Amino acid sequence: MTPYLELLKALKPSAKPTFHALDLFAGCGGLALGFESAGISTTGYEIDKDAANTYNLNLEGNCIHQELTTSTIFPKADLIIGGPPCQPFSVGGKQKGLRDSRDGFPIFIEAVRQVKPEIWMFENVRGMMFKNKKYLEEILQTLKGLGYEIEYHLVKAVNFQVPQNRERLIVVGHKGGYEFPDLIEHKYTAGDAVSDIAFNVDGNSKILTKSQDEYIAKYEKASKCINPRDLHFDRPSRTVTCRNLAGATGDMLRVKLPDGRRKRLTVREGARLQSFPDSFTFTGTETAQFNQIGNAVPPMLAYHVAKSILKYLKKEPLVARKNKQLELI
Repeated sequence: MTPYLELLKALKPSAKPTFHALDLFAGCGGLALGFESAGISTTGYEIDKDAANTYNLNLEGNCIHQELTTSTIFPKADLIIGGPPCQPFSVGGKQKGLRDSRDGFPIFIEAVRQVKPEIWMFENVRGMMFKNKKYLEEILQTLKGLGYEIEYHLVKAVNFQVPQNRERLIVVGHKGGYEFPDLIEHKYTAGDAVSDIAFNVDGNSKILTKSQDEYIAKYEKASKCINPRDLHFDRPSRTVTCRNLAGATGDMLRVKLPDGRRKRLTVREGARLQSFPDSFTFTGTETAQFNQIGNAVPPMLAYHVAKSILKYLKKEPLVARKNKQLELI
């Protein structure tokens, strides 16, 4: 067993949680697994039935299968976490911001207003800093108005023991004194994660056809691809998404076999690249499982953020520091 797989074995719910979190838009529980492993219990809320079932199968906390609205009544908790869906909008379109009912941020803000947690955090796509920057500023100003100082970073998952070049925006609201976790110097590779199973082929393996290989060659030539989309075992994987796990042929993550054939990633291979331990079981169809994995927060990244939040909760808040600007860590 590789050191990386040994590391993932530590991701399991704590027997003696010290604080409790509400996990909004919880997905299959990637964020919750990191927080429960750090010693913070969770209650999840998730609209997707398969994802909620996966959460309940693997975690100590209960995931409530329901659609959240700004009228939802939330129970008390020490902190609120989550990944609110951000409705994308074009510059020229109708930019309703927090008045857009399709968006998850009004719900997250309402939960913070109701519960008044000591600290909260949300994660989202890096694009919020750019295409939706004005909306992000509106969200942060509204949350600051509820009495919180805010720290935010564009985080590289590879700096937190995830074998993947994934970038996510992490935002934390607190009452003064919170500090982001330190970067981890050692970087894990895709090979650390899946080299022991990547070349396994059986009757369930999805091998690319000749026509698919030809399509990929044309796709990569047209897109001026420098590095083929095959998984490279000597470096971190590119970002794992729903699209490249189960979507279009040209963009998929795949393994080049010794005989020259190429194999699409399995559910377990995708899960390992996202830092889910092998003990974590997914429910639903294969496509549903791929979607759960692609949409998840990497549990190991969540674990390091959770440890920093736990450190904050266990001591008196320090003297407030000047808010940091958006930066990549």
